[in-house]
Amino acid sequence: MIDLKLLARYDTPTMCNTIELFEIRPRTAGYMDGRIRACFPEMPPMVGYAATATMRCAVPKLEGDVYGSLDQQVARFGELPGPPVVVFQDLDDPPVAATFGEIMCTTYQSFGAVGLVTSGAARDLDQVRRLGFPAFSNGAICSHGYSHIVDLHGTVRVGGLTIHPGDLIHADCNGVATIPSDIAADVADAAEEFVKAEALVLDYLKGGKVNTAAFADARKAMMAELAALSRRVRASGPGE
Repeated sequence: MIDLKLLARYDTPTMCNTIELFEIRPRTAGYMDGRIRACFPEMPPMVGYAATATMRCAVPKLEGDVYGSLDQQVARFGELPGPPVVVFQDLDDPPVAATFGEIMCTTYQSFGAVGLVTSGAARDLDQVRRLGFPAFSNGAICSHGYSHIVDLHGTVRVGGLTIHPGDLIHADCNGVATIPSDIAADVADAAEEFVKAEALVLDYLKGGKVNTAAFADARKAMMAELAALSRRVRASGPGE
């Protein structure tokens, strides 16, 4: 069982650092690049499962209204194993209009979504902030253009990262990352130990008078703890 609330106690860099200990993916994989930034950096970490979609804003929808696909989109939230994070790939490159605004985010939140990530742009930022709805984008554009959803629950690519429906996402002011499903249940426990190991150095540095020899000792102790933790999580195997 994956404890999402426990995962949300830690920032996203700590998640990335902890995942590295399991050695199941390259250290350059599993996170979005600097194009995707938090619209509201003050909000706490967001954790949920990807509800993927593609969006286009440059040309009109062939038929139906702009928000018509929202019905289908929120209806499919139930296919996910937990709270949705809406993930949009904007098919216009570069983006020509906003992917989302107040109506869409209010809709998603009302149907249980805990946040949104898009390769496109944002708008209605003051209104969405008041909702307390975390959002991540590559910037802001004041108009929605001809925005409409093209496809639902397919594989998308956002910020250089491929996202599949149901992928577990962790995001905060530092960026957006995925947590591999086969280790997700173990990551939070390992993250607690990771933070304790880092504290060996941080507590020393914050303790007052420092010297290079003692600093080196503290750093060696931290690295030894992290190496031991890595051995334990790799020996136990995913999900055990």
